[in-house]
Amino acid sequence: MEFRVLRYFLTVAREGSITGAANFLHVTQPTLSRQLKDLEQELGKKLFIRSNHRIILTDEGMLLRKRAEEIVDMIDKLEGEFSSMEETISGDVYIGGGETEVMKQIAQIVRDLQLHYPNIRYHLYSGNEDDVTERLDKGLLDFGILIQPADLSKYNYLNIPAKDVWGVVMRKDSPLALKDAIQAVDLLNVPLICSRQAMKQTFSKNEFADWFGENFDKLNVVTTFNLAYNAAIMVEEGVGYAITLDKIVNTSSDSNLCFRPLEPRLESGLNIVWKKHQVFSTAANKFLKAIQAKFSNILSDV
Repeated sequence: MEFRVLRYFLTVAREGSITGAANFLHVTQPTLSRQLKDLEQELGKKLFIRSNHRIILTDEGMLLRKRAEEIVDMIDKLEGEFSSMEETISGDVYIGGGETEVMKQIAQIVRDLQLHYPNIRYHLYSGNEDDVTERLDKGLLDFGILIQPADLSKYNYLNIPAKDVWGVVMRKDSPLALKDAIQAVDLLNVPLICSRQAMKQTFSKNEFADWFGENFDKLNVVTTFNLAYNAAIMVEEGVGYAITLDKIVNTSSDSNLCFRPLEPRLESGLNIVWKKHQVFSTAANKFLKAIQAKFSNILSDV
């Protein structure tokens, strides 16, 4: 039974005549009559009684009219839902990454998407590269933000046009706070609280180790961390100096802490990554298109 024929049937029932229905549908009377006859044969029931140029529905015809109206209403509703899907998209987007100021750019994308798709929910997971990539590989995250250098061989990715600056967070009353920048020699004889990213060997490369030089193994690392908030508490309590990225610890005028960059300056780029051949939800696909549009000038390996 074709949906088009159901519409023909309903038009005939409403108009009460073949002629009126044919004119409304812009089809010939013979064509319409043949379609209705085929419908009766398909159902094995007589649907109409023709009397004095009028069409009267049989009991079976009345039942079909009721059911056909329900079907047509449902199809119309479905078509309406699909045509308005841009307005009704909902779902979840899962994003993982380390603590980085680049989250401001991600937040701006989320803010702009909210204007068009307010029913999309975003879930943020904080962790280092190993944490994030493990969850990506298991399908627990849609996207990951990785600090360079990172192994990108398994992923599609975009380069994010931002750099994170490495430095030292310390108490404002500490001796090193008098300096404008921190050199390698300044860190040799002080207790250090190090980001795991700074200590991590990635692709046989560790940027912080390369920056520090041959005395890297002599550093007095008393604590490692993956959340800068916790490291800041350690610093404030006098445990040591935290090697971390700028702008992720409160070092404002009302804080007891301050940040000093490394000298020579050490910066890390960032990538937003997702699994190759990933099948995204509608919500995640909207987010992907948004980040591609924002970073399109440096699109890579997509």
